[in-house]
Amino acid sequence: MITTPYTRRQFLTATTAGLAVGLLPHNSMAANKPAAAPRWPIGCFNRPWTKWSFDDTLDAIKAAGYTHTGLLSPTKDDVFTSANATPAYLAALKAKIAARGLKVNMTALRVKTALPLAEALADTRAQIANGHTMGVEFALTFGEDKPERYAHYFKIMADAAAFAQERGIKLVMKPHGGGSGSSAEIVAAIKQVGHANFKIWYDAGNIIYYTGKDPVAELEPILPHVTGFCAKDCSIDPGADGKTKPDVMIQFGTGKVDFAAVFKKLKSGGFNGPIMVEGCKIGATAAETTVNARANRAFLEKVLATV
Repeated sequence: MITTPYTRRQFLTATTAGLAVGLLPHNSMAANKPAAAPRWPIGCFNRPWTKWSFDDTLDAIKAAGYTHTGLLSPTKDDVFTSANATPAYLAALKAKIAARGLKVNMTALRVKTALPLAEALADTRAQIANGHTMGVEFALTFGEDKPERYAHYFKIMADAAAFAQERGIKLVMKPHGGGSGSSAEIVAAIKQVGHANFKIWYDAGNIIYYTGKDPVAELEPILPHVTGFCAKDCSIDPGADGKTKPDVMIQFGTGKVDFAAVFKKLKSGGFNGPIMVEGCKIGATAAETTVNARANRAFLEKVLATV
């Protein structure tokens, strides 16, 4: 086969073009590629199975395909990391979780704002210490409902944030009505606590349940502070028809939360997980509830693939 040699002009043109491509910064070429879908860890709280034993709960979470769990909802048989949890109880609890190959990343704090400050501080510190024994990364609070106790709560949180930080635990608060209802209350709480180790675990379902506001719009003012996401849907706005109470223990995609829009907003703020499933439809049996929890995990994975 006969090949036609480059002319000098063709050679110079090709060489110049090649050099130009070679000199392009790697991020310029990467900018043309679509951003990868986020790979945020998805775990599951115990809340859907509180009617059954914690052994049943752990088996169900494992069977539903989760690798992480959180100690959200104490029951009559399990106090989790409450101040009165004994070392023997915590050791047994830790062993139960490990036996299923699960990891526990969060425990809930029940802050006793009705107690005098010194007692409330001691009780909260004991809960955090128990969380440290369990090896959790996060300790979650629910804010304060009573306005007359807001100042008391903020003082407890400021102390708890420092105490938790010394133990490698991140203190977080979730939207839960009252002093943690909407973004305005949450921003005020962050300012009042005034500690870098006090962050937010967002809950779009609760924003609708307690305030009726748009979870995407409410996310904007607090986006830099969000380090986790409690996944729940919500059936309707509160008092939307004057009769039906909103419900958050439902299947994802059947309510008003636009998960794709919320996740896109979180991604824009550099969010890196985790997502913890809190709600699903509770079935007549633990097994039926497990099917629903598995479906909600699959729903989240499908949505994340589009974000």
